[in-house]
Amino acid sequence: MLTHKQLRTKALKNPEVKAEFDQLADEFSLLEEFLKARAAQGLTQAQVAKTIGTTQSAVARMESGRGKHSPSLATLSKYADALGCKLEVRLVRRSRAVKNSTVGSNRGAVRAAAL
Repeated sequence: MLTHKQLRTKALKNPEVKAEFDQLADEFSLLEEFLKARAAQGLTQAQVAKTIGTTQSAVARMESGRGKHSPSLATLSKYADALGCKLEVRLVRRSRAVKNSTVGSNRGAVRAAAL
């Protein structure tokens, strides 16, 4: 049986899987920031849910990125506020690839910043 890391490595060798994964990198990055911030505050999903006026299962869906719809900026802002953070949204120009390297990145266009 493969470990998660081994399965991920194997799956990312498939160009179609890699392209989809790369396309979702910013979303995964944001979700990871929310998870890290919640853990750093020592809060449970239920505690965050109570603070923002929703259910634990709604927070779990939001953190997993598997919900039927994306959370609104207002919801993300409430979530960030519950963690003692503020949500920053900005546009970052995508750069062009320069001979096997990329200058700049659009990664992190939306961030939960600690206050």
